[in-house]
Amino acid sequence: MEATHTGRHYVVRQRTYRVALYVLMFAGCAIMLLPFFWMLTTSLKTQTEALRMPPQWFPSSPQWQNYAKAWSAAPFGRYFFNSFFMAITTTIGEVITTILAAYAFAKMKFFGKNVLFAILLGTLMIPGQMLLLPNYVTIARFGWLDSYEALIIPWLVSVFGIFLLRQFFRGVPDELLDAARIDGCSRLRFLFRIMVPLSKPAIFTVALFKFLGSWNSFTWVLIMTNSPNMRTVPVGLQVFSGEIGTAYEQLMAASVLAIIPILVLFFFTQKQFIQGVARTGIK
Repeated sequence: MEATHTGRHYVVRQRTYRVALYVLMFAGCAIMLLPFFWMLTTSLKTQTEALRMPPQWFPSSPQWQNYAKAWSAAPFGRYFFNSFFMAITTTIGEVITTILAAYAFAKMKFFGKNVLFAILLGTLMIPGQMLLLPNYVTIARFGWLDSYEALIIPWLVSVFGIFLLRQFFRGVPDELLDAARIDGCSRLRFLFRIMVPLSKPAIFTVALFKFLGSWNSFTWVLIMTNSPNMRTVPVGLQVFSGEIGTAYEQLMAASVLAIIPILVLFFFTQKQFIQGVARTGIK
């Protein structure tokens, strides 16, 4: 009888714990989604409703024309092209350089490897804002201001990406490399025929992080470009803020359009992203 009572008490406690956990998760999800919900509803409001205090959560009549107005307010077709071109090229370039560097640090032996890797990790502690001025001077001396070279070439290498992929490569048994070398396989062939297929989740993670970073890049693009033809979507959103105020309804409509590619990308790569983060030990 006592055992039965103890069992019921355990079941009730587990159910209570599970309900409380679901409530907390739902609350956290609601808090995370609230800004996106506000952005979506504001994009369908009139200017008066967007500025109304206290805030009006839902538009009285959806203003779908806000999206057309936002698109025509600036050359957003060019902005999207620049964003896609910058994000795709930097992602491809970083994946290639990251694979090569991570393999060298994970599986090759050379003088000063640990010291060099420690120096690379140390650069992660330098705030990016401190490097803006010297990087601007360097880009100006190369004559790359207001060009694709300034937007792409400095971002073809990522220390964080090297660290992330190195952690994954270290988990691949060295016996595979030894067996491949005995069979006459070169290092590059082993890398691209064996290591890369085994490391697809981690590589997808590096690529996704890079694509997100390039797509959302604002400060670097703002400083390195002057003409509207070289601007990207995040910088182009400034067109809705002027001296007479901000057109919040059009700004939110343009912001919705800006995040759609990111949502589509994450929807198709979420499985690989989760596997890559879990397997590389990133908390």
